[in-house]
Amino acid sequence: MRCPLVVIYALLFCFCFSRGDDYILDDKSGLGRTFDGIGGLSGGGATSRLLVNYAEPYRSQILDYLFKPNFGASLHILKVEIGGDAQTTDGTEPSHMHYENDENYFRGYEWWLMKEAKKRNLNITLIGLPWAFPGWVGNGNNWPYDFPDITANYVVSWIVGAKQYHDLDIHYIGIWNERNFDNKYIKLLRYTLDKAGLDKVKIIASDNLWEPITFSVLHDQELSNAVDVLGAHYPGTTTVMDALKTGKTLWSSEDYSTFNDDIGGGCWARILNQNYVNGRMTATISWNLVASYYESLPFGRDGLMTAQEPWSGNYVVESPIWITAHTTQFTQPGWSYLQTVGHLKSGGSYVALTDRRGNLTVVIETMTHDHSACIRPPLAPFTVTPQNATFHLKGSFVSISQLQLWKSRFDFKTKKPMFFQKLDPVKVSDGSFTLRLDVDEVYTLSTITTAQKGTHPDPPPSAPFPKLYEDDFNVRNASFTEAPHFADQTGVFEYFKNLTDPGPHVYTLRQVVTQRPVTWVTDADQTISVIGDYLWQNMTVTCDVLIETTKTGGVFIAARVDKGGGNVRNTKGIFFWLFADGTYKITRDIKGETVLAKGKSGASSDTWHTLSLTVKGDSATGMLNGSPLWEVGVVSVPKNGWAAIGTASFQLAQFDNFAVAADQ
Repeated sequence: MRCPLVVIYALLFCFCFSRGDDYILDDKSGLGRTFDGIGGLSGGGATSRLLVNYAEPYRSQILDYLFKPNFGASLHILKVEIGGDAQTTDGTEPSHMHYENDENYFRGYEWWLMKEAKKRNLNITLIGLPWAFPGWVGNGNNWPYDFPDITANYVVSWIVGAKQYHDLDIHYIGIWNERNFDNKYIKLLRYTLDKAGLDKVKIIASDNLWEPITFSVLHDQELSNAVDVLGAHYPGTTTVMDALKTGKTLWSSEDYSTFNDDIGGGCWARILNQNYVNGRMTATISWNLVASYYESLPFGRDGLMTAQEPWSGNYVVESPIWITAHTTQFTQPGWSYLQTVGHLKSGGSYVALTDRRGNLTVVIETMTHDHSACIRPPLAPFTVTPQNATFHLKGSFVSISQLQLWKSRFDFKTKKPMFFQKLDPVKVSDGSFTLRLDVDEVYTLSTITTAQKGTHPDPPPSAPFPKLYEDDFNVRNASFTEAPHFADQTGVFEYFKNLTDPGPHVYTLRQVVTQRPVTWVTDADQTISVIGDYLWQNMTVTCDVLIETTKTGGVFIAARVDKGGGNVRNTKGIFFWLFADGTYKITRDIKGETVLAKGKSGASSDTWHTLSLTVKGDSATGMLNGSPLWEVGVVSVPKNGWAAIGTASFQLAQFDNFAVAADQ
């Protein structure tokens, strides 16, 4: 006797889905911690560098997907690096004070980005954190705490400048990213903030591990009074008992740092829920905000979305954008978590939040282990299976009759995922509703009805960096100090108006850092800015150069540059050096140790010279002022890389009429 199909389907359902489990959503016994928001981190290594070079309307479209309420990620928080003139992961960001007597609050792009975020979300929370400091802050030492009053005044000046020049209110300030903290400095920073009338600016400490800051806060009342938020990086969704004992607000103040494919989206979905379920963290901030730097730099595409081709206009709205929307479009900072949150019995987790005015939002994730692994920390084994879950609404939620339903599914078998899809509302019957939950899914159920999956017209198709590129630095965007597409890796290269030169070099690009900064990673001893396509092999690089430092000065142009970021000190390529003492040399590395050729050039400082470097196959040639100067027959490694300009040390030098022509 054959079974009817309906019976077979019913049996399959019973086999695939566990018997229903019950969960209570109740506020009558009190609420949990206050929700502070979900955010992204711009900087921490020049991670938004290429974003500013996008033409409109594509740049504004990208910003909409990040910040516009009820559109995309709709972020509540923007955290930015306070530029310190040093390499901080994928590049350097300029300081507002290169020197002690120098102040400029229009350098870099973080001011612009904060204003664009605020333009879209007037209530966005703004945070600043230093990764590095200009050398004068450390008085020549690689340590910012020897003179804590200087460091405190330097940081406070950035906050004051944000308000004075850009009408930006900074809400939180950090200490020193992922480095040692100093109790005396934190207390002095609080005093300096208060003295400047910035008593509403709160301090986060220490943007590293839970310990030892929690121990210090527990045993030093003055320090405890100064610190408002304990912020940990990559906490693995857990906290420590001492952190809970402090009674402080707990944040995952940097998290994610994972390739933004669908596994990265799964990582983000899991930690957004479980940071609170496991660790009672009320804010989670993604490093990074948007992958807008050359992908071959360290941690390529570790952003909520990808925008790394300003020359083409192409960008990609990745899955983490829509996973973020599952929380941000249905909550706001100031909402409260319910005490009744936790893990699902067959794997996954759920959180519930309320605005205390009758609104309720529930976010559920069922991410499996292999589809939600973050780069760090390692993820312990766990199992998730299909399940039925019945939620019972109690307390002030008992009268809710239906909930809006939005769903994302990471379908790793059929490769047909769906993200942030609105489904029919869920009917609440007798205060309860049941969901059939499969693995690798995210659900939001909410009384909030304003959520939308925003769309813009498709951007242009992806395209490689132009094989022919030139810049005379005469045409510039007044909002930014950097030339398009140049990615500084050590030092800072800024637009410069040469008032003493009435000739052809009035507008140039100038390397301006003259003292080794207080570094975050080991910067090179030479300054360097890369540009172009990492896959380039054969190319001609040409640039006018001016050595401003007599006797000891030197500059270079380079091809096939193979490293950047924290590895910049070990960069290899073909480097054509010109020195103020009238010599030149050709090397395979930025340190200048592997010399392929050297000799007399007759060049000098304070005079413009034109350098040209051609690399083809295993040979390279160089020209000075239009005349052949050298030829090398064996330059076998590296095989490919960027073009670059730079200086032999931290010194002033100018560059003009840059051009590159690549064969492949």
